[in-house]
Amino acid sequence: MLDKMSANQRLILAVVLSVVFFVAYTAIFPPAKLEVVDANKSQSVVLKQDAQQKKVVTTTVEEASGHAISEQEKIGMGASSIIATIKNKDFILKIDTLGRIASKELLQAKYNDQEENHAQLIPASGTKPLFVRFLDEAINKEAMSIVYTATASEITLEDAPQKITLTQKLSDTVITKELTFYADGHYDAVVNVSKDTKYFIYLGQRPEVTTKMTTVSGAMIYTDEKLVKIIADGDAEGRKTFSGVELISAFDQYSATIMYGFAKDITIIVEKDSKSNPITYFEALQTMKFNGYVGQKTYKVLDSINPVLTNAIEYGWFTFASKPIFQLLSWLYGIFGNWGWSIIALTLIIRVILYPLTYKGMVSMQKMKEIAPKIKEIQAKYKGDPQRMNAAVMDMYKKHGANPLGGCLPMILQIPVFFAIYRVLLNAVELQGAPWMFWIQDLSRMDHLYILPILMGASMYYQQKLTPNNFTDPMQEKVFKFLPIIFTFFFLTFPSGLVLYWFVNNLFSIAQQFMVNQQFKNAKDAEIAVHKHHETKEVTEKKDD
Repeated sequence: MLDKMSANQRLILAVVLSVVFFVAYTAIFPPAKLEVVDANKSQSVVLKQDAQQKKVVTTTVEEASGHAISEQEKIGMGASSIIATIKNKDFILKIDTLGRIASKELLQAKYNDQEENHAQLIPASGTKPLFVRFLDEAINKEAMSIVYTATASEITLEDAPQKITLTQKLSDTVITKELTFYADGHYDAVVNVSKDTKYFIYLGQRPEVTTKMTTVSGAMIYTDEKLVKIIADGDAEGRKTFSGVELISAFDQYSATIMYGFAKDITIIVEKDSKSNPITYFEALQTMKFNGYVGQKTYKVLDSINPVLTNAIEYGWFTFASKPIFQLLSWLYGIFGNWGWSIIALTLIIRVILYPLTYKGMVSMQKMKEIAPKIKEIQAKYKGDPQRMNAAVMDMYKKHGANPLGGCLPMILQIPVFFAIYRVLLNAVELQGAPWMFWIQDLSRMDHLYILPILMGASMYYQQKLTPNNFTDPMQEKVFKFLPIIFTFFFLTFPSGLVLYWFVNNLFSIAQQFMVNQQFKNAKDAEIAVHKHHETKEVTEKKDD
């Protein structure tokens, strides 16, 4: 089958399978827009505190989520329910009367949403980080009605960490949470329950900030055996348990709520809610020590806190290739100090590394183009005898050193690299607010002037003009010619960093194709010159005779 396909037919097949699959699907089936909620403005629950009884009275609640502890999940955060605020120049974090991290607002403008509102990392509804649930229903019911107290109502973080202690006094049980917060966004936690009773601590719902691209969002479990388990939103099934866990994460494209530093015997549990989204928590010890982080998945920040946290940056199936590519991109950024130029330099390095493969493919396509007329003659000659026709075609390939798979296989071998770079540029939070030059001031956002996507489409069209083709089907030729227009349309809303990579990659492909075409032209001219020389020599020798 493949030996009957032309070089461009195989090229279309490879491009469609390796590129359109993840590019077109993203554009055609975008995710539902996520609403960035300001927790301070969302007051689905109003909490009233009785000074003597320290009771929490719920006047309104959200709809049940369907999870086993839906009654607790329905308790949201109202303006009157905040007992402590932790702030610094980069964020404002608030703790509510249930001892939970109720909200975290990022103050840096580069993390703002499309409406230029500050990013809110903790959803207004659903479970929140540090939520405690008791197995004993009586204790749990009381815990839902008694507020925590805090040793400080507000602390400001600078260079030194700050500690705050939360206390909840039940009838015969006292719960304390000693939390030490750091300016980089992480915290140390020591949770103690005075009575030896079974209880659970929750990771909280994932952030709902990013709306730009279709990426995996959900829960991650990373074990001490370096195994990664991703449970995407909508894919959670029943209850699953994990042991030997080093970190758990609830994440979206750029941000995550993470807990780590567990004892080896701690059991991590993942259940599903009514929407089959994962809910992660763990069975805690009477005195439980662990660490947490709520913030952006910035590699340098995570690595400086604890290198194990860098595993929370997940690139899908091609993580094995994406991680070193991101390391290379970061190294280039250290040289250029600009993520746009770093992307261009990365593209050049990748093209140089893959040059032998791409060169081989281009040469094979040129050879296939040269012998295409002869192949057509053979096909016409042996039209009624497929067996003899195939044998004659294969002899022709062998005679001219052409490989029908030569233009396809090199491209297929490059697929993991293309996917890896795609995932890196899609998940790199470092590109948020990162300018390149001129009108491109945020490589994580689309080009609002559409200049880069148009240049990308134009370069793709010109590359097609240079690429050898021998289409026999007019419809296939038309589809191939329309690909630049289709890709341009798809890339209009893509992050500028990704479009920049694709555009520059096209430019390098054009340069390489031009060189290959010129080599073949020079070789052909030399062959003609040698042939003429021999003819002239023969004529001269005849005259001499």
